[in-house]
Amino acid sequence: MTINELQPKEVFENFYSLTRIPRPSKKEAKVIAFMKKFGEDLGLETIVDKAGNVIIRKPATPGYENRKGIILQAHLDMVPQKNADTVHDFEKDPIETYVDNGWVRAKGTTLGADNGLGAAAAMGVLAAKNLEHGPIEGLFTIDEETGMTGANQLAPGVLKGDILLNMDSETEGELYVGCAGGIDTNACWTPKMEEIPADMAAFQLIVKGLKGGHSGMDINLGRGNANKIMNTLLIIASQKYGVRLCEINGGSLRNAIPRESFATVIVPAAKADKLQKLVEEYNTTVKEQFAEAEPDLSVSIVEAAMPKQVIDNKTYKNMMEAIAKYPNGVIGMSKDFEGTVETSSNLALVKLENGKIITCSLQRGLVDELKDELAANIREVLKEHGAEVESTGSYHGWKPDINSPILATMKKVYKDKFGKEPKVMVIHAGLECGILGAKYPNWDMISFGPTLVHPHSPDEALLIESVAPFWEFLVETLKNVPEK
Repeated sequence: MTINELQPKEVFENFYSLTRIPRPSKKEAKVIAFMKKFGEDLGLETIVDKAGNVIIRKPATPGYENRKGIILQAHLDMVPQKNADTVHDFEKDPIETYVDNGWVRAKGTTLGADNGLGAAAAMGVLAAKNLEHGPIEGLFTIDEETGMTGANQLAPGVLKGDILLNMDSETEGELYVGCAGGIDTNACWTPKMEEIPADMAAFQLIVKGLKGGHSGMDINLGRGNANKIMNTLLIIASQKYGVRLCEINGGSLRNAIPRESFATVIVPAAKADKLQKLVEEYNTTVKEQFAEAEPDLSVSIVEAAMPKQVIDNKTYKNMMEAIAKYPNGVIGMSKDFEGTVETSSNLALVKLENGKIITCSLQRGLVDELKDELAANIREVLKEHGAEVESTGSYHGWKPDINSPILATMKKVYKDKFGKEPKVMVIHAGLECGILGAKYPNWDMISFGPTLVHPHSPDEALLIESVAPFWEFLVETLKNVPEK
């Protein structure tokens, strides 16, 4: 069975169409053109703004003209992650999907259900001929995953609606009324590259097999961070056997927990055997540490070709000490929402490229002041260890409004339709609602969606049975939107 045969067809046929269109973040030209044609082919007013956001307007069905206007919002870009042994060009190749025991998955890559499934549902509403609803605006933003560019560049006053339904949450039956803000902290060192000393052996150190995942949604699951694991190994190996670093490449995206790290090192040839034994022992230790959360974790060593140069010891030591002090994972839990992460930090990237060692991390916080304080503390650590550092891309969180009228409506609709109360939640991830709400302070906002696991990793999967209730809930909500 292929996914365009799944029910509800109104959603899955559109999602299948989106999987055929390359749409990695910052490379959305093809999907923007596709969405523009989609709206125009339906005979609906379609706008592409300067940023590349697509807005499609659909009039109210007869008898619903006096209902509050609804904005159905999703982002068009997807995280381009793949397994190391998967051959895939995210700018050219479609996502190859398959059905696996009740889940939709992709073959060795991210699936793109984050947020293609939300976009597909909005497309289903726009294309439907038999739904009852007030005025509808589909807002399809670009570049959510690497900076929320579309949301940031959306002009105030363009949208006419009163209620924003963001469809970028990832558990069916949950209604989100708030989200974390975020800020990127980036650092770099410019090392002096030195000649390789005599009588050295070269090896590649490999950390792989980690689950990775979304640095907001999955940060509380106790997963390993490949960059931290590699750094600890480098510190031990350097102290014991004089190991020096020539190359490093850890992590791939600022908002993904790093799954892999690779480092090319040199060691005095006389100590090569001891280094290999150390790595074997470290592998055992780390696997025991993460036995439950990371069953496939491995740390290994293989012989490598001798590099041409090695990083100077001062820069190498500064980098290792800074990363060792780098806060990572859950920093604090919310007092207002039980079981919800309040602040976190994810050391996403550690790389040597273009003659510089760079680190990139993302701090998140439900409270903007706590997020900013955490980022400031990290900047100080990095500066103390000789790095050039800056924080960029700060965006606001979304403050919960428990008295939201659309929340009351959706809670009643869900209870009437499914016989149970939906959970009202705050999410420790960066939804566009915070940015959009600052531009349109009159909007009443809710975020919801079907069940999706392991976004931002090749293990991303969509629970098929969650899509029908998500779609039915959306349709029934539109029918019950309050009057103006």
